[in-house]
Amino acid sequence: MKKIKLIFLKYQAYIHGMLLPLGIWGPGVISAIDSAAFGIPMDLVMIDYAWKDQDHLLTVAFYCVTAAIGSAIGSLVPYWIGRRGGEPFLLKRISHKKLEQLRDRFEKQEFFFIMFPAMLPPPTPFKLLVFCSGVFEMRVPQFIAAIIIGRIVRFGLVSYITVRFGADIAKQILATVAQHLPWVLAAFLLAFALYFAYWMRNRRNRELLES
Repeated sequence: MKKIKLIFLKYQAYIHGMLLPLGIWGPGVISAIDSAAFGIPMDLVMIDYAWKDQDHLLTVAFYCVTAAIGSAIGSLVPYWIGRRGGEPFLLKRISHKKLEQLRDRFEKQEFFFIMFPAMLPPPTPFKLLVFCSGVFEMRVPQFIAAIIIGRIVRFGLVSYITVRFGADIAKQILATVAQHLPWVLAAFLLAFALYFAYWMRNRRNRELLES
């Protein structure tokens, strides 16, 4: 836990230096850079902005929306890399049969395949999933919408915790989540599996009624 806190403090000083010249557009710009290339702790960025403007909730909401849009725009970089030539990269690591199985699973629930991971903090392998979205040729409007919705939920939750309980509490919660991320991911996967089973059952019922 102490090591994680030290990492947060180190990143916090780095973030402050980046944010000063960007003004209110900081979350959007930094989120785009984070999603396109460099790993930047966006949750700390949102904590800093939300705490700074805790008395102006509309401004905090603006930060969440611009950060979500920036993330979607930046994610187009690994998406297009995957779309232009990512399949040979994956075929070097998995068989063609396995790739087709993954493609079939992805196409059944492609929107949620991106939206749910977009809600989760690092070290969720989000860029890898974005890359796969390009390989499997997910429609761009749907891809952007999934990321924006997922990121608004994530950044909105972080900002709410910051405004409601304070920046220090928000950072402590993030550190705890990072420390126990496997359990968080397990809970997420269980929730997704339950939803998918519910969705498939309803789909079969509709098909039976229509036949």
